[in-house]
Formats: sequence, C-alpha cells, structure tokens
Amino acid sequence: MSTIFELSKPGRRGVSLPRLDLPERPLEELIPKRLLRREPPGLPEVSQPDLVRHYTRLSKLNYGVDDGLYPLGSCTMKYNPKVNEDLARLPQFKFAHPLQGEELSQGILRLMFELGELLKGIAGLPGITLQPAAGAHGELVGMLLIKKYFEERGERRTKILLPDSAHGTNPASAHTAGFQVIETPSDERGMVDLAGLKRNMTEEVAGIMLTVPNTLGIFEEAILEVAEVIHKAGGLCYFDGANLNSIVGRARPGDMGMDIVHFNLHKTFSTPHGGGGPGSGPVAVTEELEPYLPVPVVARKGERYYLDYDRPKSIGGIHSFYGHFAVMVRAYAYILMLGDEGLRAVSGSAVLAANYLKERLKRTYKLPYDRLCKHEFVLSGKGLGNDVRTLDIAKRLIDYGFHPPTIYFPLIVEEALMIEPTETVSKEELDRFIAALEEIAKEAKEHPQLLKEAPHNAPVRRLDEVRAARQPILRAELRPVRR
Repeated sequence: MSTIFELSKPGRRGVSLPRLDLPERPLEELIPKRLLRREPPGLPEVSQPDLVRHYTRLSKLNYGVDDGLYPLGSCTMKYNPKVNEDLARLPQFKFAHPLQGEELSQGILRLMFELGELLKGIAGLPGITLQPAAGAHGELVGMLLIKKYFEERGERRTKILLPDSAHGTNPASAHTAGFQVIETPSDERGMVDLAGLKRNMTEEVAGIMLTVPNTLGIFEEAILEVAEVIHKAGGLCYFDGANLNSIVGRARPGDMGMDIVHFNLHKTFSTPHGGGGPGSGPVAVTEELEPYLPVPVVARKGERYYLDYDRPKSIGGIHSFYGHFAVMVRAYAYILMLGDEGLRAVSGSAVLAANYLKERLKRTYKLPYDRLCKHEFVLSGKGLGNDVRTLDIAKRLIDYGFHPPTIYFPLIVEEALMIEPTETVSKEELDRFIAALEEIAKEAKEHPQLLKEAPHNAPVRRLDEVRAARQPILRAELRPVRR
C-alpha cells in the first residue's frame, strides 16, 4: 500500500478555495518576516478522491468494536450505541468552550452535576469528582486522597496493600503517590488470602487497593471481611471500578465498605476507547474524604450550578479544566437510556456470556480457576503441545477474524488468555469464537507451524516484538516530494 507521499503529484489539490474579498497585501505586512517559511512545507499534493480513498483504505486495516468481538479481558471493549455519539456532537456541547463562564454553561454544568449524582447512587457513596481523565488517573487521585487524609490526621502511613490479582496500573498509581506497595497473595480459590492479609497489616498500612471482581474474573466473596480487617487497623479501602460492568445495577461498592471508588466511564458506560483515549475516571468517596476532592467540584445552589473552588483541604486540581466532557455526555445518555433495569441487564448478560464461553472452552483449554466467573475469565494456553504458546494462539485468532484477548495477564496464571466477551455479543458470535479457538487447538497438535507463523491474512505479519520495542521505526523512508 502506497503512502500519501507516494501518491503525490506536483500541482494536484484536494480543495478549491475562493478568492479573498479583501484587498491583497504582501504576506510580510500581515505576518512578521521572521515567522514566514523560507521554503514551502513538504506536504503531499493529492486530489480529493486520492486523499479520501487513501485514508479509507487505512481505516479498513484497523479492527474495532464496530467490526466484531473485541474480547480484551479487564478492558470491557463493548459496542457503543451511536445515539450517544450524536448527543455528544450536539452543537451546544461540541462548540462549548471551558473559558466561556458559568452563566453561559448552566446546561453543561447541570449535566455534569446530574451525572455525578447518578454515579454516586451507583457507587453508594456521597462525594464525587469528575476530573480524572482515565481509570489510572482516578487511581492516582484515590491514592492522593488517602495520603492527604492521613496527613491531616497527623499519621505517617507509607504502605498500600495490593492483591496479586489486581489491575496492572494499581502498583504504579500507589508508587507515584509515594506509597510502598506490599503484595498480598491469593488463596487457592483465586481470592484475597485473609490470613496473608492479616499478616501484612501493620500501623504503616494506609489501605488496600481492590479490583472487584479481580483480574481472574472472580468476585471477592470475603470483601466484607477484607474491609473489616483494613478498617479495624485504621486503613482505607480503595475499589478499582474497571470491572464494574459485572456488577453494575446489582451491587454497590459503598455497601461493601469501600471508601473510594473509581469509575471507567469509557468502559462501563459506553465510549469508544483504546490507544490511550478518550477516557474518563470519576472518583466517588465517603463523607470523610469528600473535603479532599480535587478543585473545582461541580455544585448547585438553588437553581444555579457553579464550580466550587472554595475547598481549603482539597488535594488541588489534577486536570486542566473539568475533565473529558464529551465522554461524560455519552455516559450520561447511556445511563439515562438504560435506567435501573437496563443496567441490571448489562451486568447479567455480561456474566452470562462469560460463563457460557468459560464452560465451553474449558473442554479444550486449561482453566486454572474453575469457578463461577463474573464478566471475564482466564484460560491458559499451556499444554497444547508442540511448543505452542499463548502468543501463537492470539496471533492465529487474527486469521479467523477476531481480535485476540488479553494475553500473559494476570501474572499469576502461566500463559494466560484473559477473555471478556461483554453483554453486547450475540450467542452466534460467541459460538463462532468458540469454534475458532477449538480449531486453533486442533491446529496446534496437527499443524503447529501455522500458529507459530501467524497471522497469515493480516495487513502486517508477525513482528519481532523485542526489536520493535527497542528499535521502533516511527517514520517511513520516503523520496522527496517533487515540485
């Protein structure tokens, strides 16, 4: 496939601009000479059809949630209703500017305030900030809130407990906030080991970060006991809400004794994501932690909505302006559209789909933790024979038209295949996915080289991943544009 520069021909244009109806003046009179280019920019010169076709071809090389099953475990890459996109693109939202002032932003502030109220109800907690730009950003805010809480109390607590089944960003967030991370082991059933947790509890422990359900897709059945152990020692409980898709509308983290909860609006509440954005990670907190939330907080007085900066105990601002507003619009629309019963249906269908896949695939692949799962589960690619690895399975899935699941995570499962189908996948597509994985397992025994050289039908064949990480090629070597 040609690059846009290789399609370039001197003199071709993709647009036709009208002549200016103002008197012509030399550029030097309009722009300081020091800011003018000495040479024209080396831009490609292409016609509009060539331009459109080039980028349309590029778009077809990618795979997204609108193409089919995107079973990334712990990522909830589900189909996004297009009505949410239409609403986020309403002119009143699309052309709003964060500096236009509160009086011209009452509708926007109302939407943010009401979204916050909905999220507080879903979390079962009384305080919230909408500022964090993603889930990991919400984690960092949660850790900073814990740090501020103990500083205000004059207590020096330097450690955060972290189960070995937690999300990968959790330790980074705790470390960035200045805490020492202490790993807490899982028991033989894939949950937090209570005995190990109690052994790790000291006066230096500020709290625990819990991913619920954890990255094995297993709900922490002893979560009330875990919260009791932490609270009895004076610590706080942080709830990573990235897997909320499995319990939304059915259980509230606040009722489980959690002090801080982050949401991934771009996962649970429907926004296209991947490649680093867009995202939104609101954080809900208890009444004791509410004074420390970042400024500003969206508030209401009578019928007027405003941004409250008068918060002397706040940890400060953690995002320019007020967060990713367009993501909030989508989440607000999604929650209102579904309502209580709809949210319950989301979690119910997600759990059903995951357990259906698990029960079918455990006949072919090793299932280290054979228990009722929630929205996701973890298989192992180990044991198929002929030195076939999980990476080979994932690459071969591409040839069958599926995006691979998360691989090699969580670390406590060797050769992990972490699969999350979400509630938006039909039984027919789940069956096609099962058939593909069963056929790949058969190929591993009969034609292993097919897997080791896969993908065969993708735009890009298998890369040298070590070299790609150490010596990335970030630009094409192109011939100069002729003029």
